Amino acid sequence: MKNSIDTIIFDLGGVLIDWNPRYLYRKIFKTEEEVTWFLENICTAEWNDKQDAGRSFEDATNELIQKHPELEVPIRAWYDRWQETIPGPVHETVEILKHFKDNPTHRLFALTNWSAETFPWALNTFDFLHWFEGIVVSGIEKTRKPYPEFYHILFDRYNIDPRRSLFIDDNIKNIEGGKALGLETIHFQTPQQLRTELQGAGLID
Repeated sequence: MKNSIDTIIFDLGGVLIDWNPRYLYRKIFKTEEEVTWFLENICTAEWNDKQDAGRSFEDATNELIQKHPELEVPIRAWYDRWQETIPGPVHETVEILKHFKDNPTHRLFALTNWSAETFPWALNTFDFLHWFEGIVVSGIEKTRKPYPEFYHILFDRYNIDPRRSLFIDDNIKNIEGGKALGLETIHFQTPQQLRTELQGAGLID
């Protein structure tokens, strides 16, 4: 892999930024079972995907409150207290990114499923986001991973050859979407696992 890769594409949430709505809802509900039920039945991943693809939080919130008025407070918390879903960066992965920044042998990009409404906060909060040559944000583009057109926005905008690129993401569906387009991939699980796979590929020491 080492000789052919000239570009590394990072996912953000779950890889470089520690995002999990459970951090917020553990403050709202009394038990982990209640948190799980709420996230599996009310503010679901599928519901959140639509914000990542460009739907406004206002529309998303109102839709759920109409269906579940008894849960208005926790539903509104998703957006009103959104910053509480992110305690900080994944420091060990940021160190890996810093290695690539300090040893500029590869172009660095980010491809993220993230709402256009909340991404400016992330840019202002995490300095390392400014280390990338470019970031493509789903909520701005109105499409998202794993749809092929979203990856192609990145490829076309920055003249990236997917066959010479490594894509790192924690969502297996996104990994499979990238593989289908010719990307080399690493399915992120832990920073140490990522470092080990990068070392095995000869991309870091």
